[in-house]
Amino acid sequence: MLETSARLLRLLSLLQTPREWTGTELAERLSVTTRTVRNDVERLRDLGYPVHGRRGAAGGYRLGAGAALPPLLLDDEEAVAVAIGLRTAAGGTITGVEETSLRALAKLEQVLPARLRRRVGALQEYAVAVPRDDPGPRVDADTLSVLAAASRDRERVRFDYRSHDGSESRRDVEPYRLVNWGRRWYLVGFDVERAGWRTFRVDRLRPRTPAGPRFAPREPPEDAVDQVRRGASSAAWRYRARVVVHAPAERLAERINAAIGTVTPIDDASCLLDTGAGSVEALVVHLGLLGVDFTVTEPAELVELVRAFAGRFHRATEPHPETA
Repeated sequence: MLETSARLLRLLSLLQTPREWTGTELAERLSVTTRTVRNDVERLRDLGYPVHGRRGAAGGYRLGAGAALPPLLLDDEEAVAVAIGLRTAAGGTITGVEETSLRALAKLEQVLPARLRRRVGALQEYAVAVPRDDPGPRVDADTLSVLAAASRDRERVRFDYRSHDGSESRRDVEPYRLVNWGRRWYLVGFDVERAGWRTFRVDRLRPRTPAGPRFAPREPPEDAVDQVRRGASSAAWRYRARVVVHAPAERLAERINAAIGTVTPIDDASCLLDTGAGSVEALVVHLGLLGVDFTVTEPAELVELVRAFAGRFHRATEPHPETA
């Protein structure tokens, strides 16, 4: 039989598992009687742990949320994972959490067993990240918290927004999801005044208070991640094209995602691809890699460059006069 202090730690570790335990199950795990389990549960409650219990055959014990954060029990792998996560957060894209993350990491490392401290230290010392050429924008942790809470509680948010072209506007939005893509954060929501779903860069918005009224949830037209891919990519396109692709829409849709373009069926054997790129040259290469025939009629510079590429590739397969 475990000593009382060790048994309490073991009981607490079991209760931290997100499930409900019967008194009999806990007694079997701890090799004690159900009466001892009841007494140990009361000891944990006296220590401030919110252990909830239900009577009856279907009853049991579970650890609930309390007013204060009690100590947590982590196994070896969990402790290492938390340490790595805190170190990553300290150098991430969210402002306001760097110092907090380092304080929490210092507390954790102080109590780590020597074997785990050595593992965490090795990862910190010998694992390095290649710095990005573009460090990317930073977002405020409080802003993320406000937007996440509004999405959860279905409350409208009002904010000032700066578009990619530098124009300023005030928005009234029903928030749906926050999406993290690379080093950027996006808010997907329904813009009330514009009566449509929109994607917003979180680093470009400034929330206004108070929050708006509650709203009934709407069904989005597409997955939030796909909307961000499509919206963020198309916003960066300098050149756009609508191309007739001589293949069924289902076949083409298997080769591209929302970040590349949208596909609209024309008939059973062809479809319309609405796509774009940062340069005409990149657009030509992208179209050539589709692996199917296509017809392009506009813009004019794209048509001319496709002809130039076609001639160049054709000549590349013919013997050059100097080498014939």
